[in-house]
Amino acid sequence: MPWQEVSTMSLRAEFVALAQADGANIRRLARSFGIAPATAYKWLQRVRAAGPAGLADRSRRPHTSPGQTPPRIEAAVLALRAEHPTWGGRKLAARLQQARLLPREQIPAPSTITAILRRHGQLPPPPPPHAAPQRFERAAPNQLWQMDFKGHVPLAAGQGRLHPLTVLDDHSRYCVGLTACANERTATVQAALITSFRQYGLPDRLLMDNGAPWGTAGAPHAWTRLTVWLLRLGIAVSHGRAYHPQTQGKDERFHRTLQAEVLQGPPYPSLAAAQRALARWRASDNQERPQEACGLQPPSSRYQPSARAYPEELPPLVYAPDVLVRRVQPPGELSLHGQAYRVPEAFIGQALGLRATPQDGQWQVLFGRYPVRLLTERPRAPRH
Repeated sequence: MPWQEVSTMSLRAEFVALAQADGANIRRLARSFGIAPATAYKWLQRVRAAGPAGLADRSRRPHTSPGQTPPRIEAAVLALRAEHPTWGGRKLAARLQQARLLPREQIPAPSTITAILRRHGQLPPPPPPHAAPQRFERAAPNQLWQMDFKGHVPLAAGQGRLHPLTVLDDHSRYCVGLTACANERTATVQAALITSFRQYGLPDRLLMDNGAPWGTAGAPHAWTRLTVWLLRLGIAVSHGRAYHPQTQGKDERFHRTLQAEVLQGPPYPSLAAAQRALARWRASDNQERPQEACGLQPPSSRYQPSARAYPEELPPLVYAPDVLVRRVQPPGELSLHGQAYRVPEAFIGQALGLRATPQDGQWQVLFGRYPVRLLTERPRAPRH
């Protein structure tokens, strides 16, 4: 007799009535009702203790909740989340400990904090599982900085647009520059970088996107006045792969957080107001935000300024004795054996080096220690 053909309560009552009869075989009767013997004895015990009311379903909720988070601790979690609305369980747990907002033994586990946030509607449902991305980082601070603009952000009416320039240390995720720029011109980027260089020193390499003012790898305009200036400072230059923002993944992730926490609100009334907001947020991000890549410590725990100080005057270009030195003339030409050869216009006024290669008639064009291009010498016209 399957349970679902009639009401559950009726079946239970019928079973109990038959089971209480003299000489009833409980196990055989349970099989005939399609229930387990343990269930059968459970219902009999409940009826003996509470009468017919014992047949009703009971809540499975425990009488006590010793593991439930106290309201005071939940309130501390929610208050910190309100200050940092994009932080998850791991970051909030780390910050509760770092700032000593709760006694160490009372700080919930990250999973508990995540459950608290979901219970209070602060987090969406968990996403489906996916393969973890493969991540890379430089071994020490200042080996590589990533740099890019975070789009065009409108200011208040009549105030133009904001172009946030971000510069991030690859190893530590420390933001060495966050500038509210009025445009994306070379002079604007150069001024912002000088501020960072004076404070934090020079990196070994800068990774940038393609296009103005960065230059485009493999294109006729691969070199710009900005990249030439960086090379002159002894900073190597790299460009991200076209249509592959993952190359600058750390800066892209930084941009998403910047957008969520600083840029998505009402337009700032002026560029100066935007700069003040960016400066406050940068200080918090560097000094307070727990980073999973930093062992849930803030980026400042892994960053140290570079030992290479910014030179207020550009250092001279030095070439080996076996290198021919030629100064680039407008519109972007250098002379070799009486013939003019085109080079990128960004080098106009600069001294380039020419070193012969093992291949006859081929020269390596150098800017200091950095290769620029290969130059193949044209055959000379015969003399008459």
